[in-house]
Amino acid sequence: MVGGDTFRMNVTSTDVSPYARFAEDTIEISSNYDGASDEDEPPLFFGGMTLLEQDPCQNELVSLDGGKNSDCRKAWELNYHEAAIYLEEGINNDKFASHPKSQEALPAYLLVHNHWYYFLDFVASLILMLLALTEKPAHPVLELPIGIHGSIELLSLMIIGAELIMKLRWLGMKTSISHTRTALKGCALFVMLIEAIVILVRQSSHIRVTRALRPVFILDNHYSRRVRRYLRQVLQSLPPILDMLVLLLFVMLLFSCLGFYLFSEHLDNPYFSTLSESFVNLFVLLTTANFPDVMMPAYARSKWYALFFVTYLIIVLYFMMNLMLAVVYASFSSKEKEKLKKLLLHRQTACQHAFRLLISRKHSNSVNFKRFSGVMAFLSPTKSKRDTYLIFRLLNVSRTGVLNLSEFQHVLDALPIVWKKKKDSCKPYFNSYPKHFRFICNLIRKIMLWQSTQYFIYFVILLGGISMVIRTAVSSSNGVMPFGSMGESIFFVAFYNLEAILKLIAFGSKEYFRSGWNAFDFIIVVLSNIGMVLEFLGYFGFMIVRHARLLRVFKIKKRYRDVFGTVFMLADGLASAAVVLTLFYYFFAVVGMELFGGYDMKNCCKNSSIQDNYVYDNVTDTYGYYYLNNFENIITSYVTLFELMVVNNWYIIMKGFAYVATEWSQIYFMSFYIITMVFLNVVVVSVIDGFIFRIQYKSTMSKEEEEKLTSQELVVTKSELHSVGVSEDEDSITYIGCSHLTRNVRQSIMYHTEIEDWLKNSTTTQNGNSFSFSKLED
Repeated sequence: MVGGDTFRMNVTSTDVSPYARFAEDTIEISSNYDGASDEDEPPLFFGGMTLLEQDPCQNELVSLDGGKNSDCRKAWELNYHEAAIYLEEGINNDKFASHPKSQEALPAYLLVHNHWYYFLDFVASLILMLLALTEKPAHPVLELPIGIHGSIELLSLMIIGAELIMKLRWLGMKTSISHTRTALKGCALFVMLIEAIVILVRQSSHIRVTRALRPVFILDNHYSRRVRRYLRQVLQSLPPILDMLVLLLFVMLLFSCLGFYLFSEHLDNPYFSTLSESFVNLFVLLTTANFPDVMMPAYARSKWYALFFVTYLIIVLYFMMNLMLAVVYASFSSKEKEKLKKLLLHRQTACQHAFRLLISRKHSNSVNFKRFSGVMAFLSPTKSKRDTYLIFRLLNVSRTGVLNLSEFQHVLDALPIVWKKKKDSCKPYFNSYPKHFRFICNLIRKIMLWQSTQYFIYFVILLGGISMVIRTAVSSSNGVMPFGSMGESIFFVAFYNLEAILKLIAFGSKEYFRSGWNAFDFIIVVLSNIGMVLEFLGYFGFMIVRHARLLRVFKIKKRYRDVFGTVFMLADGLASAAVVLTLFYYFFAVVGMELFGGYDMKNCCKNSSIQDNYVYDNVTDTYGYYYLNNFENIITSYVTLFELMVVNNWYIIMKGFAYVATEWSQIYFMSFYIITMVFLNVVVVSVIDGFIFRIQYKSTMSKEEEEKLTSQELVVTKSELHSVGVSEDEDSITYIGCSHLTRNVRQSIMYHTEIEDWLKNSTTTQNGNSFSFSKLED
């Protein structure tokens, strides 16, 4: 809050709440407006969706005058709708280039931006990816005839194509082509449609590497916004990483040449027989998967040769790889701030575009409640009149009864706030229950809030963990479950159920599940009950689930709380990273199936150093098991790729396929390693950055100051609420507004100095309540 007179969610001071508190004096929302004249007054600006003509230079209406009420109402309704679209684009971080430019484009825009169509597009994209389970090569149980999976593919592509056609309708061909993701999606869709039709006509499949591009459709879906942002951040961090990769490969090439000259004459050393063999083996050595095997033939000839390998590992593995991690961290951190900057400025610009459509000729610098409620009806139709008015009051820090631009720019920050009466929020859920039941619930509530009760629960959880270790140790020594183990299981499961029931009685379901730890406990209790049933049936492996509650004991110590807090804070980012990695896997799995799906790895690689790993002899029961690492279907391909990512003995898989296929196939495996290595480095860096950010944030903000960010009070009178059509019996009502403390809000606190500079240097010019709309013209 700057000077205490401006509502800002992007907090720039840690000693003041970002939500301005209103005084108890009444604000008449219509005090600055003449209601009669306002009804007839046309908007100052018309958006691109209106059919009414306007002079863009003079901002004068050509075919509309203030006396035509129906035209005015129509004009305002269109402006409300377009303003809501601008605000939604700010929320979703959509580019304004996709904004509908005419009313004819509006139906197509609304259809594609409908939640039902979002879901339909997502289902079609997901089904398209899952078809890889049923297409050759596939597991015999899951494989479908070409006619069936081809028809499903064609139908899914048509659904996705309908969305693309709608986009072309309101964006136009030029804008669509300039949008990289849309252009890539269009090209992939065109090729896949032709392929699907050809397959259905010929009733036979062929090489289809283009299936690897199916993740593009998932990425372009509405529900993948966070995934796209994460992937974009990874791609934006690539330039410095690629520079380091080039340097790393150059150093590897130098050592490959040196190794070739040093060891190629040794007939007993197969690792450096050619330059390409030297490079591949040193590349594998970077992962330490073949160490010390790659060194031993040379080491057997001379102990001094160890210096070559030790020097290589120190330079490449311990220095350059860690240097790469530092480069990734620096790049990622700067992009994190840049992402926040773009998001804030984009939301600010969206609010400015919307504000322009809500002002009138007479009142060109402010928006009254009627206009505000009009846009809210389109932006958030589920919000009640009361909530709409409370948001308006919260934003109106100047207490003038109208919103100026600086106040309106925070509407997107105030939108998620949930409002309830203060007296209701202070009362437990059972306050209206009969006296005796209320007494029992209140007693249970007090008991569950005692600190000693919490420590007793922790003690029982810890005792359960100790008993599990003792039980497992006894069972592993004599091969039988110890006497009384079933009774012990019943005791702990019963205790956990009792704890959950008492907490539900004490706090109610809403308050209970508001805590992430309580939700975690409840899931463990449900799974423990299932495990108890399985124990009665003789299966004891599932009992380990209930001891996951031991994680709760760790949160007693502050350092562990910081770790758990970081995990929860990064949960969205880590989930997005998991989705991106899964899509990478899909791409490489499909390519791998097309390249290597036809090879049988059993007893391959004879007379090579890895032949024992691929032995298959069902007569003597001799197995090397590496023949299982193949690309015979999508599921097996995922497992194989995961083994490659773990890198332990991954070169055996690579060498096996190089033996049965071609030496050039090693490029596939090395490319996969490089991409996953870079990606995992970014994930590690995001965790490190998140942990450091949380530590710095905790040192800046106290718990009390944090609570001020998420809970605000607002006092309104009965007459105010009646003036907006809300009935209340009390003369004065205090409302509590609650909101979630997201990472963006935390970042706004940490980077408040930078945010002030960003806003000052933005193309928008603000001077008091005045604003230059010429800056916003499209």
